[in-house]
Parts: sequence; C-alpha cells; structure tokens
Amino acid sequence: MANKESTFTNMLLTMVIVTAVAALALGGVYKATKAPIAKNQEKKTNAALQKVLPEFDNKITRDTKTLETDLGKEITLYKAKKDGELVGVAIESFSTKGYSGLVKIMVGFLPDGTIKNISVLQHAETPGLGDKMEKGKSEWSKQFNGKNPAEFNLSVSKDGGDVDAITAATISSRAYCDAVKRAYKAFKQEIKGGE
Repeated sequence: MANKESTFTNMLLTMVIVTAVAALALGGVYKATKAPIAKNQEKKTNAALQKVLPEFDNKITRDTKTLETDLGKEITLYKAKKDGELVGVAIESFSTKGYSGLVKIMVGFLPDGTIKNISVLQHAETPGLGDKMEKGKSEWSKQFNGKNPAEFNLSVSKDGGDVDAITAATISSRAYCDAVKRAYKAFKQEIKGGE
C-alpha cells in the first residue's frame, strides 16, 4: 500500500514540476515577444495611415481616440494635421460579417467626409475571391476612393447600393462595406458632430 501512495505522490509531483516549467517557459516567451509584436503592429498601422491620408506633420499616433461600437468592440480614430489644420481622419474599423470572420480596414477620410483611400489590415477571406479586397490583388477597392458616403450608398448593388461586389465574393464585399459604414458613422459622430 505504501508503495502505491509513493508512486501516486511521485507522479503528482512530476506533473506539478512539468506544469510549472511549462508555465514559466510560456510566460518567458510571451514576455520576450510582446514588445516586438507591438512594434510590428505599430509599423503596420503607421504604413496604413500613410497610405490612406493626405500628407500630415503631426504625431498622429498621439492624436487618437478610441470609440466603443455597436458590437461592443473598439475602433480607433486618428486625426491628421498639417500646420495645425485638420487634413484628414483615419479610422481603423472592422466587420465580423466576412466569409471567414473578422475583416479589419483603415479608412482615410478628408475633412468633408470624402474617402481618400482604404487599406486592408487583416482578413482571412478566400484566396482568389474575397482577398481581392486587397489593393495588390485587384482594383476593386478603388471604387470607394473619392466617394462621400453622404451621397454614395455603401451597400453592394444586390442590396440596392452603389458598390459593385467582388465577383463570386458578395459576402466579403458586404463585410468590407459594413466596416466602411462603421468608420463613416464614427467620422460623422466625432468630426461632423453627428450630422
């Protein structure tokens, strides 16, 4: 009987030691990779800001505001200024309605609400279909540039809107439009005073 208890105790002690070592190792890896991951994300955000906004001279990542959305998730608003004047607003937006889930974009607006440019930050849409929302894969997203959502219906034409959907990727197109709508709603609320 004493031999069985000793074996159980040894097994339990071994499991506790292995678990503790694994937890410490995971904690160490997390701590070591946290800063480089954050720095890489900041680079990606800055590159997207440069793509979607007119030339600016302020420290844009310091002139931000985080807003709660209707889905309980946050979006970030960046104000671009040149010589103290507002020249554009970039809004990091999202949709959960993609074919493969989350779609994140950065929408650049001019002060009057016109869309300057849009950059895709993240998605898992089908290669060769939904991924055509990316600039390097097709010209599809250019149809938004120069349009003001006050007059341009941000829905696909199948739903009565002004957006030509990506061929065979209507769900991805709807998700992209949903993210742009969410960005425009935030723009109106924060910049245009809720017009």
